This record gives sequence, structure tokens and C-alpha cells, in this order.
Amino acid sequence: MANVTAEQVKELRERTGIGMMECKAALEEAGCDMDKAIEVLRKKGYARAKDKAERAAREGFIGSYVHMTGKIGVLVELNCESDFVAINEEFKELAKNIAMHIAAAAPRYVAPADIPAEILEQERAIAREQFKDSNKPPAIVEKIVEGKLNKFYEEVCLLEQAYVRDDKFKIKDLITQFVAKFKENTKVARFVRFEIKK
Repeated sequence: MANVTAEQVKELRERTGIGMMECKAALEEAGCDMDKAIEVLRKKGYARAKDKAERAAREGFIGSYVHMTGKIGVLVELNCESDFVAINEEFKELAKNIAMHIAAAAPRYVAPADIPAEILEQERAIAREQFKDSNKPPAIVEKIVEGKLNKFYEEVCLLEQAYVRDDKFKIKDLITQFVAKFKENTKVARFVRFEIKK
């Protein structure tokens, strides 16, 4: 078992916001490799987030961001389970950071499930058309089509987008980290993005 130092635990806690004991266990599991420990915590966070995903999130906060030019503005509704978490400064900061991301990345939907069926079918048809003369087996073409759809999700769905301030994380990862720390279901309910176009 790796000898984990207090400094390593402190650094991991500062980087992730996760509890000391969980950080120590993740560092031990990762052999004191900081990046691997973050990955361990993220995987465990996903499991914890899935456990909480079915719980009602009826409290929340409306985060906002207006770009300094005054030409782009965003409102985002971020929900949680309790008013205790809703008034927490870290929760408000998360909402603001997500609003800032929306201003920069211009997603069209919160999640893949929000994309209308006709838009998805149109994207599938375009991808299939690109390979109609390729002589590839139909099963391979369908795998390629699904890969292109996943890329489409990353372009248009907020939760699937790489976070503009740190592209190692997706927006859903930021939310998962928050869930792991505060032990509450947390989700983006909706957003609106305004832009003055010339």
C-alpha cells in the first residue's frame, strides 16, 4: 500500500472538494498518482450520483451571467434537494460557472434525451448518407453513425460538453463532483441564452 502524505491528501481535497478520508483512500488506490486519484474519485462520484439521481430536486438557484460586452446573457436553473444546499455559496458558484460556460459554448439542449426525435433522425440520416458508397458492412456503418451521434451530443448538449475553463471535465463531471461532496441530487433543469446578433 502506498504511503500517502498529509500534503497529498490536502492537495487532492483542494482540487476536488471531496472529503479527506475519500481522498486518502483514492490516493492509496492510485499509488499516490494525483491524476489517477482524481479519476478514482470521479468514478466513485458517478456511482454516488447515480444513487441520488432518482431523488427529487425541488430546491435550487437561478444562476446568471452577462458577458462584459453586454451582448450575451444566460439564465440557468440549477436544482438540488434542500434549501440548505441551494443557499450555499459553492452551489451558487456552480450555477454561475455553468451559466458562463453556456454563454461561451452555446449548447442547444441540456442532455441528449432533450433532443427532438426528428433532429436525431436527421443527424443519423446525414451520417448514413456519408457512408452509403463506402462498401462497409451495415453493422460497421451503424457503429460509425453512433460515434458521429456521440460527437453531435458533445457539440449541442450542455452536460456532454467539455467545460470551457478545464476541458478535462465535462459539465456533467462538475455536477457529479458537487453531488459527491454535498450528497444531494443536483441537476440543470433548463437554461436560456440570449445573444444580440448583428
